[in-house]
Amino acid sequence: MSKRVVVTGMGAITPIGLSVEEFWQSAKEGKIGFAPITHFDASEYKCHIAAEVKGFNAKEHMDFKAAKRMELFSQYAVAAAKEAIEDAGLDMEKEDPYRVGVSVGSGTGSIQSMESNHSKILEKGPNRVNPLMVPMMISNMAAGNVSIQFGLKGKSLNVVTACATGTNSIGEAFRTIQYGDADVMVAGGSEASVTPVGIAGFAALTALSTVDDPEKCSLPFDKNRSGFVMGEGAAIVVLEELEHAKNRGAKIYAEVLGYGCTSDAYHITSPEESGEGAAKAMLYAVKDGGIKPEDIDYINAHGTGTHHNDLFETRAIKLAFGDHAKDLKINSTKSMVGHLLGAAGAIEFVTCVKELEEGYLHQTVGYTTQDEEIDLDYCKEPATGNYKYALSNSLGFGGHNATLLLAKYEG
Repeated sequence: MSKRVVVTGMGAITPIGLSVEEFWQSAKEGKIGFAPITHFDASEYKCHIAAEVKGFNAKEHMDFKAAKRMELFSQYAVAAAKEAIEDAGLDMEKEDPYRVGVSVGSGTGSIQSMESNHSKILEKGPNRVNPLMVPMMISNMAAGNVSIQFGLKGKSLNVVTACATGTNSIGEAFRTIQYGDADVMVAGGSEASVTPVGIAGFAALTALSTVDDPEKCSLPFDKNRSGFVMGEGAAIVVLEELEHAKNRGAKIYAEVLGYGCTSDAYHITSPEESGEGAAKAMLYAVKDGGIKPEDIDYINAHGTGTHHNDLFETRAIKLAFGDHAKDLKINSTKSMVGHLLGAAGAIEFVTCVKELEEGYLHQTVGYTTQDEEIDLDYCKEPATGNYKYALSNSLGFGGHNATLLLAKYEG
Protein backbone atom coordinates (compact mmCIF):
# COMPACT_ATOMS: atom_id res chain seq x y z
CA MET A 1 0.00 0.00 0.00
CA SER A 2 1.43 3.37 -0.99
CA LYS A 3 2.24 5.84 1.76
CA ARG A 4 0.60 9.25 2.22
CA VAL A 5 2.80 12.25 1.52
CA VAL A 6 2.47 15.71 3.06
CA VAL A 7 4.18 19.09 2.80
CA THR A 8 5.88 20.16 6.03
CA GLY A 9 8.23 22.94 4.93
CA MET A 10 8.64 25.53 2.17
CA GLY A 11 11.29 27.98 1.01
CA ALA A 12 11.43 30.50 -1.82
CA ILE A 13 13.73 33.00 -3.50
CA THR A 14 11.66 34.92 -6.06
CA PRO A 15 11.47 38.20 -7.99
CA ILE A 16 8.78 39.42 -5.55
CA GLY A 17 10.19 38.15 -2.26
CA LEU A 18 13.15 36.38 -0.68
CA SER A 19 11.06 34.09 1.53
CA VAL A 20 7.76 32.26 1.26
CA GLU A 21 6.06 34.81 3.51
CA GLU A 22 7.36 37.77 1.51
CA PHE A 23 6.56 36.11 -1.83
CA TRP A 24 3.04 35.12 -0.79
CA GLN A 25 2.23 38.55 0.64
CA SER A 26 3.40 40.14 -2.61
CA ALA A 27 1.34 37.67 -4.65
CA LYS A 28 -1.80 38.48 -2.65
CA GLU A 29 -1.15 42.17 -3.30
CA GLY A 30 -0.67 41.54 -7.03
CA LYS A 31 2.88 42.87 -7.07
CA ILE A 32 4.93 42.31 -10.21
CA GLY A 33 8.65 41.60 -10.40
CA PHE A 34 9.22 42.97 -13.90
CA ALA A 35 11.82 45.68 -14.57
CA PRO A 36 14.62 46.52 -17.02
CA ILE A 37 17.41 43.92 -17.02
CA THR A 38 20.32 44.84 -14.73
CA HIS A 39 22.43 41.66 -14.83
CA PHE A 40 23.98 42.81 -18.12
CA ASP A 41 23.59 45.55 -20.72
CA ALA A 42 20.55 44.45 -22.73
CA SER A 43 20.21 47.62 -24.82
CA GLU A 44 21.00 45.82 -28.09
CA TYR A 45 18.78 42.80 -27.33
CA LYS A 46 15.22 42.34 -28.55
CA CYS A 47 14.06 41.89 -24.95
CA HIS A 48 14.87 44.45 -22.26
CA ILE A 49 12.67 43.29 -19.36
CA ALA A 50 13.06 40.40 -16.92
CA ALA A 51 11.89 39.34 -13.48
CA GLU A 52 15.19 39.39 -11.62
CA VAL A 53 15.69 38.44 -7.98
CA LYS A 54 16.40 41.64 -6.08
CA GLY A 55 18.50 42.11 -2.94
CA PHE A 56 19.80 38.56 -2.71
CA ASN A 57 23.05 38.19 -0.77
CA ALA A 58 24.32 34.61 -0.59
CA LYS A 59 26.31 35.35 2.60
CA GLU A 60 23.02 35.87 4.45
CA HIS A 61 21.93 32.31 3.63
CA MET A 62 25.10 30.20 3.70
CA ASP A 63 28.80 30.10 4.48
CA PHE A 64 30.67 32.61 2.31
CA LYS A 65 33.38 30.13 1.28
CA ALA A 66 30.74 27.59 0.26
CA ALA A 67 28.85 30.26 -1.70
CA LYS A 68 31.99 31.14 -3.68
CA ARG A 69 32.07 27.59 -5.01
CA MET A 70 28.49 27.83 -6.26
CA GLU A 71 26.99 29.58 -9.24
CA LEU A 72 23.83 31.60 -8.73
CA PHE A 73 21.33 28.81 -9.45
CA SER A 74 22.94 26.67 -6.75
CA GLN A 75 22.99 29.58 -4.29
CA TYR A 76 19.28 30.16 -4.84
CA ALA A 77 18.58 26.45 -4.29
CA VAL A 78 20.58 26.26 -1.07
CA ALA A 79 18.96 29.44 0.28
CA ALA A 80 15.43 28.18 -0.46
CA ALA A 81 16.27 24.73 0.95
CA LYS A 82 17.58 26.30 4.17
CA GLU A 83 14.28 28.12 4.65
CA ALA A 84 12.27 24.98 3.86
CA ILE A 85 14.25 22.72 6.21
CA GLU A 86 14.05 25.27 9.03
CA ASP A 87 10.34 25.78 8.34
CA ALA A 88 9.83 22.02 8.60
CA GLY A 89 11.73 21.88 11.89
CA LEU A 90 13.76 19.02 10.45
CA ASP A 91 16.61 18.11 12.80
CA MET A 92 19.07 15.98 10.85
CA GLU A 93 20.75 14.81 14.06
CA LYS A 94 17.52 12.96 14.83
CA GLU A 95 17.04 11.56 11.31
CA ASP A 96 18.62 8.68 9.45
CA PRO A 97 20.40 10.75 6.77
CA TYR A 98 20.05 7.91 4.26
CA ARG A 99 16.26 8.23 4.55
CA VAL A 100 16.29 11.94 3.67
CA GLY A 101 16.76 12.61 -0.04
CA VAL A 102 16.93 15.43 -2.53
CA SER A 103 15.10 16.03 -5.81
CA VAL A 104 16.06 19.49 -7.03
CA GLY A 105 16.25 20.30 -10.73
CA SER A 106 17.48 23.10 -12.95
CA GLY A 107 16.60 23.48 -16.59
CA THR A 108 19.83 25.11 -17.73
CA GLY A 109 22.43 24.91 -14.95
CA SER A 110 24.83 27.83 -15.04
CA ILE A 111 24.84 29.65 -18.36
CA GLN A 112 26.96 32.29 -16.58
CA SER A 113 29.79 29.80 -16.06
CA MET A 114 29.78 28.83 -19.72
CA GLU A 115 29.70 32.47 -20.85
CA SER A 116 32.52 33.68 -18.61
CA ASN A 117 34.82 30.72 -19.27
CA HIS A 118 34.21 30.83 -23.01
CA SER A 119 35.30 34.47 -22.90
CA LYS A 120 38.46 33.45 -21.03
CA ILE A 121 39.27 30.85 -23.69
CA LEU A 122 38.92 33.44 -26.44
CA GLU A 123 40.80 36.19 -24.62
CA LYS A 124 43.48 34.34 -22.60
CA GLY A 125 43.53 30.78 -23.90
CA PRO A 126 42.18 27.44 -22.71
CA ASN A 127 44.58 27.11 -19.79
CA ARG A 128 42.93 30.02 -17.96
CA VAL A 129 39.56 28.32 -17.53
CA ASN A 130 38.37 28.12 -13.92
CA PRO A 131 39.26 24.67 -12.50
CA LEU A 132 35.80 24.56 -10.93
CA MET A 133 33.99 25.48 -14.15
CA VAL A 134 32.39 22.06 -14.67
CA PRO A 135 31.17 21.43 -11.08
CA MET A 136 29.81 24.97 -10.96
CA MET A 137 28.08 24.71 -14.34
CA ILE A 138 26.34 21.34 -14.47
CA SER A 139 22.66 21.35 -13.61
CA ASN A 140 22.78 18.58 -10.98
CA MET A 141 24.80 20.86 -8.69
CA ALA A 142 21.67 22.46 -7.26
CA ALA A 143 20.74 19.04 -5.87
CA GLY A 144 24.37 18.24 -5.05
CA ASN A 145 24.93 21.42 -3.07
CA VAL A 146 21.65 21.07 -1.17
CA SER A 147 22.65 17.52 -0.24
CA ILE A 148 26.14 18.59 0.86
CA GLN A 149 25.06 21.68 2.79
CA PHE A 150 22.45 19.87 4.87
CA GLY A 151 23.88 16.34 5.12
CA LEU A 152 21.10 14.65 3.15
CA LYS A 153 22.41 11.23 2.12
CA GLY A 154 19.33 9.58 0.61
CA LYS A 155 18.34 9.45 -3.05
CA SER A 156 19.58 12.60 -4.85
CA LEU A 157 17.99 13.47 -8.19
CA ASN A 158 18.28 16.18 -10.80
CA VAL A 159 15.26 15.94 -13.08
CA VAL A 160 15.64 18.09 -16.21
CA THR A 161 12.48 18.51 -18.27
CA ALA A 162 12.87 22.16 -19.30
CA CYS A 163 9.93 24.19 -17.97
CA ALA A 164 8.38 21.11 -16.31
CA THR A 165 11.50 20.48 -14.20
CA GLY A 166 10.17 21.82 -10.89
CA THR A 167 6.93 19.87 -11.14
CA ASN A 168 8.64 16.64 -12.18
CA SER A 169 11.19 17.06 -9.38
CA ILE A 170 8.45 17.31 -6.76
CA GLY A 171 6.49 14.51 -8.44
CA GLU A 172 9.46 12.13 -8.39
CA ALA A 173 10.09 13.01 -4.73
CA PHE A 174 6.43 12.23 -4.02
CA ARG A 175 6.77 8.83 -5.72
CA THR A 176 9.98 8.12 -3.80
CA ILE A 177 8.21 8.54 -0.47
CA GLN A 178 5.07 6.74 -1.63
CA TYR A 179 7.15 3.75 -2.59
CA GLY A 180 9.05 3.76 0.71
CA ASP A 181 12.50 4.72 -0.60
CA ALA A 182 12.70 7.75 1.72
CA ASP A 183 10.90 9.23 4.71
CA VAL A 184 11.64 12.83 3.70
CA MET A 185 12.51 14.47 0.38
CA VAL A 186 13.73 18.03 -0.13
CA ALA A 187 12.37 18.88 -3.56
CA GLY A 188 11.94 21.71 -6.05
CA GLY A 189 13.70 23.70 -8.73
CA SER A 190 16.17 26.53 -9.20
CA GLU A 191 17.11 28.73 -12.13
CA ALA A 192 19.23 31.77 -12.98
CA SER A 193 19.03 32.26 -16.74
CA VAL A 194 18.83 36.04 -17.05
CA THR A 195 22.10 36.13 -18.98
CA PRO A 196 23.11 37.30 -22.47
CA VAL A 197 22.86 33.78 -23.93
CA GLY A 198 19.64 33.00 -22.04
CA ILE A 199 17.86 36.15 -23.17
CA ALA A 200 19.23 36.09 -26.73
CA GLY A 201 18.37 32.42 -27.16
CA PHE A 202 14.77 32.63 -26.01
CA ALA A 203 14.30 35.91 -27.89
CA ALA A 204 15.51 34.23 -31.09
CA LEU A 205 12.77 31.65 -30.57
CA THR A 206 10.29 34.57 -30.40
CA ALA A 207 9.17 33.13 -27.05
CA LEU A 208 9.98 36.26 -25.00
CA SER A 209 7.80 39.33 -24.73
CA THR A 210 9.49 42.39 -26.25
CA VAL A 211 7.11 44.81 -24.52
CA ASP A 212 9.07 47.31 -22.41
CA ASP A 213 6.17 48.27 -20.12
CA PRO A 214 6.44 46.21 -16.89
CA GLU A 215 2.66 46.42 -16.48
CA LYS A 216 1.98 44.90 -19.90
CA CYS A 217 4.89 42.57 -20.65
CA SER A 218 3.49 39.41 -19.03
CA LEU A 219 -0.21 38.88 -19.78
CA PRO A 220 -1.11 35.18 -19.49
CA PHE A 221 -4.41 34.23 -21.17
CA ASP A 222 -5.02 37.84 -22.28
CA LYS A 223 -5.79 38.58 -25.92
CA ASN A 224 -2.85 41.02 -25.92
CA ARG A 225 -0.29 38.53 -24.61
CA SER A 226 3.03 38.73 -26.41
CA GLY A 227 5.28 36.05 -24.90
CA PHE A 228 6.79 35.18 -21.55
CA VAL A 229 9.15 37.19 -19.37
CA MET A 230 12.28 35.46 -18.08
CA GLY A 231 12.25 35.05 -14.31
CA GLU A 232 14.76 33.59 -11.88
CA GLY A 233 14.87 32.15 -8.40
CA ALA A 234 14.15 28.91 -6.56
CA ALA A 235 11.45 27.16 -4.58
CA ILE A 236 12.02 24.13 -2.39
CA VAL A 237 9.55 22.08 -0.34
CA VAL A 238 9.97 19.40 2.29
CA LEU A 239 7.82 16.39 1.48
CA GLU A 240 7.35 13.82 4.20
CA GLU A 241 5.65 10.51 4.82
CA LEU A 242 2.56 11.28 6.88
CA GLU A 243 3.28 9.09 9.90
CA HIS A 244 6.88 10.29 10.02
CA ALA A 245 5.63 13.88 10.08
CA LYS A 246 3.06 13.12 12.78
CA ASN A 247 5.58 11.28 14.94
CA ARG A 248 7.88 14.29 15.12
CA GLY A 249 5.01 16.77 15.60
CA ALA A 250 5.56 18.59 12.31
CA LYS A 251 3.17 21.23 11.01
CA ILE A 252 1.41 19.88 7.94
CA TYR A 253 0.59 22.42 5.22
CA ALA A 254 -1.08 20.22 2.61
CA GLU A 255 -1.17 16.71 1.19
CA VAL A 256 0.20 15.65 -2.18
CA LEU A 257 -2.37 13.28 -3.65
CA GLY A 258 -1.43 12.66 -7.26
CA TYR A 259 1.11 13.04 -10.03
CA GLY A 260 0.51 12.76 -13.77
CA CYS A 261 3.08 12.82 -16.54
CA THR A 262 2.89 12.49 -20.34
CA SER A 263 4.72 13.50 -23.49
CA ASP A 264 3.20 15.15 -26.54
CA ALA A 265 5.61 13.40 -28.94
CA TYR A 266 4.79 16.25 -31.30
CA HIS A 267 7.24 19.18 -31.53
CA ILE A 268 10.38 20.47 -29.79
CA THR A 269 8.82 23.76 -28.67
CA SER A 270 5.09 23.82 -29.45
CA PRO A 271 2.52 22.01 -27.31
CA GLU A 272 0.31 19.58 -29.22
CA GLU A 273 -2.52 21.65 -30.63
CA SER A 274 -5.50 19.69 -29.27
CA GLY A 275 -4.06 19.75 -25.75
CA GLU A 276 -4.51 15.98 -25.44
CA GLY A 277 -1.12 15.32 -23.80
CA ALA A 278 -1.59 17.97 -21.11
CA ALA A 279 -5.20 16.81 -20.61
CA LYS A 280 -3.98 13.24 -19.99
CA ALA A 281 -1.40 14.46 -17.45
CA MET A 282 -4.13 16.26 -15.50
CA LEU A 283 -6.46 13.27 -15.62
CA TYR A 284 -3.69 10.89 -14.58
CA ALA A 285 -2.94 13.08 -11.56
CA VAL A 286 -6.63 13.15 -10.63
CA LYS A 287 -6.94 9.37 -11.02
CA ASP A 288 -3.72 8.84 -9.05
CA GLY A 289 -5.24 10.85 -6.20
CA GLY A 290 -8.39 8.72 -6.15
CA ILE A 291 -10.79 11.57 -6.85
CA LYS A 292 -13.01 12.59 -9.78
CA PRO A 293 -12.36 15.39 -12.30
CA GLU A 294 -15.43 17.27 -11.07
CA ASP A 295 -13.88 17.40 -7.56
CA ILE A 296 -11.19 19.82 -8.77
CA ASP A 297 -11.78 23.43 -7.71
CA TYR A 298 -8.77 25.19 -9.12
CA ILE A 299 -5.82 24.94 -11.50
CA ASN A 300 -2.56 26.84 -11.27
CA ALA A 301 -1.87 26.90 -14.99
CA HIS A 302 1.46 26.79 -16.77
CA GLY A 303 0.11 30.05 -18.22
CA THR A 304 3.25 31.47 -19.83
CA GLY A 305 1.69 34.28 -21.85
CA THR A 306 2.81 32.88 -25.20
CA HIS A 307 0.23 32.54 -27.96
CA HIS A 308 0.50 28.76 -28.28
CA ASN A 309 0.75 27.78 -24.61
CA ASP A 310 -2.28 29.66 -23.36
CA LEU A 311 -4.48 28.55 -26.26
CA PHE A 312 -3.48 24.89 -26.14
CA GLU A 313 -3.50 24.71 -22.33
CA THR A 314 -7.05 26.07 -22.37
CA ARG A 315 -7.98 23.40 -24.90
CA ALA A 316 -6.37 20.79 -22.65
CA ILE A 317 -8.41 21.93 -19.64
CA LYS A 318 -11.62 21.79 -21.68
CA LEU A 319 -10.71 18.35 -23.00
CA ALA A 320 -9.93 17.01 -19.53
CA PHE A 321 -12.87 18.51 -17.66
CA GLY A 322 -15.62 18.97 -20.23
CA ASP A 323 -18.50 21.09 -18.95
CA HIS A 324 -16.82 21.34 -15.53
CA ALA A 325 -14.04 23.46 -17.09
CA LYS A 326 -16.25 26.56 -16.97
CA ASP A 327 -16.63 26.13 -13.20
CA LEU A 328 -12.90 25.96 -12.53
CA LYS A 329 -10.82 28.82 -11.19
CA ILE A 330 -7.58 29.15 -13.17
CA ASN A 331 -4.69 31.54 -12.58
CA SER A 332 -1.10 32.12 -13.64
CA THR A 333 1.57 32.98 -11.09
CA LYS A 334 3.81 33.90 -14.05
CA SER A 335 1.75 37.08 -14.36
CA MET A 336 3.82 38.36 -11.40
CA VAL A 337 7.13 36.48 -11.34
CA GLY A 338 7.59 35.65 -14.99
CA HIS A 339 8.76 32.23 -16.14
CA LEU A 340 11.33 30.69 -13.79
CA LEU A 341 11.91 27.82 -16.26
CA GLY A 342 13.13 24.88 -14.13
CA ALA A 343 11.91 26.57 -10.93
CA ALA A 344 8.49 27.56 -12.28
CA GLY A 345 6.58 24.44 -11.24
CA ALA A 346 8.13 24.55 -7.77
CA ILE A 347 7.11 28.14 -6.98
CA GLU A 348 3.66 27.42 -8.40
CA PHE A 349 3.41 24.36 -6.14
CA VAL A 350 4.23 26.59 -3.14
CA THR A 351 1.55 29.01 -4.39
CA CYS A 352 -1.03 26.21 -4.47
CA VAL A 353 -0.17 25.16 -0.92
CA LYS A 354 -0.65 28.72 0.36
CA GLU A 355 -3.87 29.16 -1.59
CA LEU A 356 -5.42 25.97 -0.19
CA GLU A 357 -4.25 26.87 3.29
CA GLU A 358 -5.78 30.36 3.22
CA GLY A 359 -8.70 29.81 0.84
CA TYR A 360 -7.42 32.65 -1.32
CA LEU A 361 -6.60 32.46 -5.04
CA HIS A 362 -4.41 35.26 -6.38
CA GLN A 363 -5.51 37.11 -9.48
CA THR A 364 -3.88 36.73 -12.88
CA VAL A 365 -2.34 40.18 -12.82
CA GLY A 366 -2.78 42.21 -16.00
CA TYR A 367 -5.55 40.03 -17.40
CA THR A 368 -8.19 42.34 -18.88
CA THR A 369 -9.14 41.30 -22.42
CA GLN A 370 -10.68 37.94 -23.25
CA ASP A 371 -9.42 36.11 -26.31
CA GLU A 372 -12.03 34.30 -28.41
CA GLU A 373 -11.25 30.65 -27.64
CA ILE A 374 -9.53 31.37 -24.32
CA ASP A 375 -12.77 31.85 -22.44
CA LEU A 376 -12.54 30.22 -19.00
CA ASP A 377 -12.32 31.87 -15.57
CA TYR A 378 -8.71 33.09 -15.30
CA CYS A 379 -9.12 34.96 -12.00
CA LYS A 380 -9.35 38.52 -13.27
CA GLU A 381 -9.83 39.32 -9.60
CA PRO A 382 -8.70 37.38 -6.51
CA ALA A 383 -11.13 34.69 -5.34
CA THR A 384 -11.90 33.36 -1.89
CA GLY A 385 -13.56 30.12 -0.84
CA ASN A 386 -13.09 26.72 0.72
CA TYR A 387 -10.90 25.10 -1.93
CA LYS A 388 -10.17 21.46 -1.26
CA TYR A 389 -8.13 20.40 -4.29
CA ALA A 390 -5.68 22.11 -6.62
CA LEU A 391 -3.86 21.06 -9.76
CA SER A 392 -0.52 22.58 -10.74
CA ASN A 393 0.44 22.26 -14.42
CA SER A 394 3.83 22.51 -16.12
CA LEU A 395 4.58 22.04 -19.81
CA GLY A 396 8.15 21.89 -21.10
CA PHE A 397 9.97 22.18 -24.41
CA GLY A 398 10.32 18.70 -25.81
CA GLY A 399 6.66 17.94 -25.11
CA HIS A 400 6.92 17.28 -21.37
CA ASN A 401 3.60 17.54 -19.50
CA ALA A 402 3.50 17.27 -15.71
CA THR A 403 0.71 17.83 -13.20
CA LEU A 404 0.59 17.60 -9.42
CA LEU A 405 -2.60 17.20 -7.37
CA LEU A 406 -2.65 18.81 -3.94
CA ALA A 407 -5.29 18.59 -1.26
CA LYS A 408 -6.07 20.66 1.78
CA TYR A 409 -4.85 18.58 4.72
CA GLU A 410 -7.71 17.34 6.86
CA GLY A 411 -6.02 14.62 8.91
